[in-house]
This record gives sequence, C-alpha cells and structure tokens, in this order.
Amino acid sequence: MLRKPLILSIAATILIGVLIYRVSFGYFATEELSKSEGRLTVYRNAVVAEMGRFAHLTHILARDPFVIDAAAGAGTGPLNARLEEFADQAGLDAIYLVSLDGVTIAASNYAKPSSFVGHNYAFRPYFKQALTGEQGRFYAIGSTTGQPGYFIADAVQGPGQETLGVIVIKTSLSDLEESWRVGGEQVILANQDGVVMLATNPDWQYRVLRPLSDDKKKEIRASRQFGSQDLPLLDWSLRSGARAQIGGDERLHLATSDLPHDWELHYFASDDRVVARSWLATAVVVLAAGSLLILFQVQRAQRIGRALKRAEQEEAQLRVSNTQLAVEISERKTAERRLKRAQSELERASRLAALGQLSASVTHELGQPIAAMRNHLAAAEMSGQGAAAVTEPVGALVDRMEGITRQLKFFATSGNEPFEKVDLRDAMRVALGLLSSNIEDTGVQVTVEAPDTPVLIRGSRLRIEQVMTNLVRNAVDALEDSDEPCLWIRMGHAKAQVWFEIEDSGHGLGPATLSELQEPFVTTRESGQGMGLGLAISANIIKDHEGCMTARNSDKGGAVFRVSMPAGGAEKDDDG
Repeated sequence: MLRKPLILSIAATILIGVLIYRVSFGYFATEELSKSEGRLTVYRNAVVAEMGRFAHLTHILARDPFVIDAAAGAGTGPLNARLEEFADQAGLDAIYLVSLDGVTIAASNYAKPSSFVGHNYAFRPYFKQALTGEQGRFYAIGSTTGQPGYFIADAVQGPGQETLGVIVIKTSLSDLEESWRVGGEQVILANQDGVVMLATNPDWQYRVLRPLSDDKKKEIRASRQFGSQDLPLLDWSLRSGARAQIGGDERLHLATSDLPHDWELHYFASDDRVVARSWLATAVVVLAAGSLLILFQVQRAQRIGRALKRAEQEEAQLRVSNTQLAVEISERKTAERRLKRAQSELERASRLAALGQLSASVTHELGQPIAAMRNHLAAAEMSGQGAAAVTEPVGALVDRMEGITRQLKFFATSGNEPFEKVDLRDAMRVALGLLSSNIEDTGVQVTVEAPDTPVLIRGSRLRIEQVMTNLVRNAVDALEDSDEPCLWIRMGHAKAQVWFEIEDSGHGLGPATLSELQEPFVTTRESGQGMGLGLAISANIIKDHEGCMTARNSDKGGAVFRVSMPAGGAEKDDDG
C-alpha cells in the first residue's frame, strides 16, 4: 500500500522537473533573445554609420576645383597627389576620378603597382548610377586589387552643369567584421540578393542564404561584383521559435533588413547558457521537491495525530466562543438600549436649553410691543381722541405679537401629523402669495423656474409651505437695501430626489455658516426684526422629511439656499 503513493510521488516529481525545465528554458531563452535584440540593434547601427560615414565626401570632392579641372582635361599630376593625401588622412582604400567613358584618369594609388589609373570601370553599377545624377553606391570585390569594399560615387559637373566625369571613393568594411569576430559573435551581413558579404566565420563568406535565379547570376557576373566566387548555398536553415541551424549547430537567430539597399543582418547566439541555467533551475526545483517529499512522508503520521488533537481543542474553543458570543450579544443589546435612552435625554436637554433661550427672547420681543401699546393707550387717553386713534398702531403691534407666537408654535410642533403627496410648485405659490405684500413693498423682481410636471414629495403640506415661506422671507429681507433686488426660485428632480433652491441678489451669507444660522435665536437682522427662528424651524422640518438643506454664496453676490428631499411620485430626471 505504501509503494503506490511513493511511485506516484516520484512520477509527479519527474513530471514537475520536466515542466520546470521547459518553463525555465522558455524564460531564459526569451531573456537571451532580448539581450540579442539589443546587440543586433548595436550592430545594425554600426553598419549604417559605417556606410554613411563618407557619403558626403564625394559630394564635396565633385565640387573641388582640382577635380573639375582634371575632369575637364587639365593635367592630373596635382590631383593625384591631392587625392593621395585625402585618402591617407581619411583612412580610405582609394579615391579616383573616372572619365565619361569609364577610364580612370587620376587616383590616390597612382604610384602603386595596383593603381586604378587607366582601368575602365564603366561596367560598375555605381558609375552608371552617378551618370544619372544620383549618388552611386555599391559593394563589390575590387576588379583590380581583389579586395572587397564599399564604393560611393558622384558626378563631377562643369560650370554649365554639364557632366565631366565621376569621382569615386572606396572604403573597407573589414573593421566591422573584425570587431564582431573579436567579440566572439556570430554575425552575417548579406546584400539584398542574400549573398554573404561579411561574416565572422570566413567559411560563410561569399555564400548565398537562398538560391539565386539565373538572371540574377548573369547580372552579378556582368557587374563583376564578386569576382570569380562561385557563390554556393550556405549550409543553414530556419527553425521555429527564433532559432536557426547553421554549420550543423542550432542557434538562437535574429535578423533585420532595416538597412540601406535592403541589406540583411543576421545574428546567431549560442543557447548553451540557456540550457545550463534551465538545468540548474530544474535541479534546484527537483531537489527541493524531493526534500519536501521525504519531509512529507516523515511528517504525515504526525500531522494526522496533531489534526485529531487540534480538532478536539477547536471544538472546545468553539463552545467557549459560542458562550462568549451570546454574552456579547446581550451586552450589545443592553448598550443599544442605553444609547437610545441617552439620545432621548440629550434631546430633552436640548429642548430645555432652547426653552431657556426662548424665555429670554420672548420677554425681549414681546416686551417692546406691549410697552408700545401702553404708550399708545396712554396717549389716546390724554388726547381724548378715543379708541379710533389707537386702532391702527395697536393692530400692527398685535400682528407683530401674533407673528412671534406663530414662529414659536412652529418651533414647538412635534411634526407627527400624517404625510400626504405635496406638489412643491403649489406650495411655492402659496408661500409667494403669503409674502406678496413684502415682495411688492421691497420691489423684488421674482423669477420662478419650475418643470411642467408635478414635483412631488410625501410630507406635511403646511410645514413645507412654512419652510418655503421662511426661506423666501429671509431672501426678501436680505434685498431691502439692494439697488436691483432680484429673487430666483428654481425646482426640479434629480434621480430619487426633488429639490428647490432660492437665490437672491443681496449681501450673501457673510462670515456666518449654515450651521450657525440654523441655531435658534441666531439672526443677522436688527433687534425687533425677527427672533432668528426661521432657519432653525426650517431645518427641523426638512430633517423630519428626511431631506437636507445647503447654503452658499452666489456668483452674483447674494446667497443660494437649496433644499433636497426624497421624491414622493414618479418623475423624470432633469439637471439639478
């Protein structure tokens, strides 16, 4: 019975090892490819830089007076010495001037046995391309020296822009090849036809990456680009996964054709490090897995015994936890009851504090009109004018006292009357009707913006009208000293809420905050002009309706009060 789990464990370890090797090989191969891409980019930039290093020189030489005079038929002695000096200083293989018929008439190597002077290069593509007015470029094995090089040519023109000849430079790319070889890299530079021009392995040079057509072979022979080379096929083939086999070895392979003339640069990297690192990672994982397997077999019996003992302990702990939980639930219920009692006591204390403030304010507010009534009555009695003389002033004082008691009545109301559907548009019309005389006396321009559909809530109609009346009265009072008293009333829906806001062009909120203004008996008006209960009453009513009130200073200079409450009917959303 023990052998089967052991065999399964060993099989699982082997399978894990295989998977780890494959995963780690893929990871390390990707990492190596990333590094190879960086090196390929460096080599590609080096090739482009080397090809373009002397590209400007033929353009400059074509405009040199010595070159132009020699091309026009003057003596070439001074030019030969001049070209020799230029070639030595620039590190070029050769600089030479070719006549229109392709014969070299001057060269930097004029004094050497391998001099180009007298040789005809009319068959070279760079010569033909330069005669068309373009810069000719061509890589080939030299037909005179047998040394490969990169040729750049430009036409030499006379004063009348007529073509007199072609100036050519030859530069060697062997330094690139040597730098790759010294670095231990495996690199191939091939032309657009796939012919290997440069290679770190000399056996790969002048071989082709793919078969050449018969026409292409004739074209290469006609230009003598690669001399007498047979250009055999290179022993290489592409593999999947950015790999290639070359010379019997499989390598990581990257290539780019983003070079002038559509040349191709191939980079081959050994995967020895990838294999070694993958085996190392696999060995570490397998060793760890084997150790864990042994440890697992040794501790398996111990774990079973501990698990049984732990189960018994957990069961006992669970019983204790259940008992503690029951106690905590009971204590929490007791705490909630205490909290509710504390909240009720706090509300009663708050009402008692407000009552103290109320008494002082009522004494002050009612004392003035009562004293005024006494004075009016005394004056009437002394003047003998009778009751008619005091009717109007006493009536006004009675109205003022009635307004004070009405505010106290609303402040003391518990707000437990039944709710009904209330249209804020109708409530606002009632509030504006109650305050129409105040609005007319102050000369306020009122603008009402309300939707065509009902703006419904569930609430107390009278208390909602009281809120609107208080807010509109405050706004009208704030406009008493305004040069252009304006009042804007807006209302609408916003998702599950309805809202209305009242904006005036008065003096704004000033330093007071909304929370301060909502306190009972806090007012910014002069004594005798109100008790400061309006906003406190309104705040209580809005709270009873599960709404909220905000206040801010308007951009126009006044104040904006906004009230939002839950919607009490089906409405469409609009911008709020």
